[in-house]
Amino acid sequence: MIIPERFLALGDSFTIGTGTTPDRSFPAVLARIWTERGRKVVLANPAVNGYTTDDLISDELPLISSFHPTLITVLVGANDIVRGDSEGRYRRQLRSIYERIRVDAADARVIALPQPDWSLSPAGSSFGDGGAIARAIERFNAIARDEAERAGASWVDLFPLMREQGRKKMFAADGLHPSAEAYAGWASELGRAL
Repeated sequence: MIIPERFLALGDSFTIGTGTTPDRSFPAVLARIWTERGRKVVLANPAVNGYTTDDLISDELPLISSFHPTLITVLVGANDIVRGDSEGRYRRQLRSIYERIRVDAADARVIALPQPDWSLSPAGSSFGDGGAIARAIERFNAIARDEAERAGASWVDLFPLMREQGRKKMFAADGLHPSAEAYAGWASELGRAL
């Protein structure tokens, strides 16, 4: 009997796959890769476009105790930047997220991921100066890495791939989110890393 991997994908638009369909999001593609390799995977992806760390804490974390995940991915922060949250507040929010995960899913493998460089997107300029946004993304990603490692989670640094995809203009029709091909690239890299 194969015990299923219970995969809970926490996050925002980059996790639910905004810009494409949910079945082409990186968690769905990753689950298919594993299924094709003979693993049984049950995926729950409660991510929502526009979610911040506040939303993840209030709406997504309560699902841990009922879903009983064995694997959790965490990718959140872009909307915290857009909202103007401080780096200190983002750090505190991530600590709360990881503390809750450890209480409700102590045995789950936790994987933290960076947000992509959405400053390179055609719509990125509508959020302000591209250079300032890129630097904020880098700082928030550094915090995300620090807090993941502090909590004992694994950090999978997809940022070089994500930035290269941005430079290649691998964006969805909305001009902000990654294309389906970009999300598939994330899943493929994660499949190798995990």
